[in-house]
Amino acid sequence: MTVQTFALDPGHDFVELNQLLKLTGLAGSGGQGKALVASGEVRVDGSVELRKTCKIRAGQMVTLGGAAIRVEAPR
Repeated sequence: MTVQTFALDPGHDFVELNQLLKLTGLAGSGGQGKALVASGEVRVDGSVELRKTCKIRAGQMVTLGGAAIRVEAPR
C-alpha cells in the first residue's frame, strides 16, 4: 500500500473527504470523489465512510484501494 501525506492548509482544522480525494489525485474531481465515497470504497481510520463531506482532521488515515492518505496538521 502506498501512503502519502496531506498537510492541512494553515488556519484550517479539516478538509472535506471528497475534496481530499480530489486534492491528492485519487479522484479526478470533487464529483468523482463523492461517487467513490457513495460506493463504499473509501475508509476513514479503517471504517467505511459514506458521508461525502465528512470532516477529515489531522491524524486521520483515509484509504481507497491500495492507496492511503495520512492527514497532518498545517505546517
